Amino acid sequence: MAMFEGKRILVTGGTGSLGKTLVRRILSGNSGKPEKVTVFSRDEAKQHYMRLDFMHRKHATDEVIYENAADVLTFRIGDVRDPDAVRRAVDGMDIVFNAAALKQVPSCEYFPFEAVQTNINGAHNLVNAVAHKGSSVKRLVGISTDKACKPINVMGMTKAIQERIFIEANRDVENTAFNCVRYGNVIASRGSIIPLFLEQIEKGVPVTVTMPEMTRFLLSLERAVDTVFEAVSSDGRGETFVPKVASAKITDVAAVLLNGKDLPIHFTGIRPGEKIHEIMVSEEECFRTVSRGDYYVIQSVLPELRRIAGATPALEAEYSSRDNNLDQDALRELLSASTSEIGQFLNRA
Repeated sequence: MAMFEGKRILVTGGTGSLGKTLVRRILSGNSGKPEKVTVFSRDEAKQHYMRLDFMHRKHATDEVIYENAADVLTFRIGDVRDPDAVRRAVDGMDIVFNAAALKQVPSCEYFPFEAVQTNINGAHNLVNAVAHKGSSVKRLVGISTDKACKPINVMGMTKAIQERIFIEANRDVENTAFNCVRYGNVIASRGSIIPLFLEQIEKGVPVTVTMPEMTRFLLSLERAVDTVFEAVSSDGRGETFVPKVASAKITDVAAVLLNGKDLPIHFTGIRPGEKIHEIMVSEEECFRTVSRGDYYVIQSVLPELRRIAGATPALEAEYSSRDNNLDQDALRELLSASTSEIGQFLNRA
């Protein structure tokens, strides 16, 4: 049976870039038709526009994706910081995806306790709700970030603790599998660098890059959702899934998008909490990381949760965006295929 067939699914933070793509893919029916998909978030305006978006699209796939969406797709106002709201939202669910987060690095630096309340306390509230007697939740996937690996900023620190909260929950909640995903910069997601570059180029103003040395992992929203689906379909517990994806220099990203336009690149200096290179698997994690198709899978830091004892490690050194950067031709191909907006932008440039 397909993994979502007849399931009741909760997506916290479901109005974000990843959340909306995740919901669309679940509703497509390609992995089974769910009984119900509930978007749980605190922003009623985003929920309103998401509801309109999902009910009134004019694409050819409407009849497949959105047929009966009024019944299947539901929205619930609430905050992962509120344990009572979380408990009510989780009640009766089979699968939970936690995409709720404070994820802007500078914002978390200026308001660290706000990040703690959402990214850490929110995860704790979800675990408590799932652990409640009679809970029907069988799988929970926590959406993490490469910044959780060797974290130097508040966002990464809170996400690192979130990972540990979910992974450790496997010891106490026997009937639920808690796994995580960890990935890098999602191309064109809200708050990412590429939409800023596109806006600057359209306006004919200098393109701003923090440092010449800056590199990032790059993946599309669809690839990010693929990773989430890989984690929820796994029969393992306490695993963290990392996609094998490309990395690039940010100056090369800017150059590809400029596409020969005579606009300068201005270096603005590193932002509060920002890394020069991102790491998705640390040296310390290498010995418990295995390769599984298009993914690296980090086994739990807790030995009793590891299911692959003595497996040959997939990595000998950390998995860093510093290494194996795409050249500009390959980068152009990746960006063109990532979203229709970027593809159209490059084709008309």
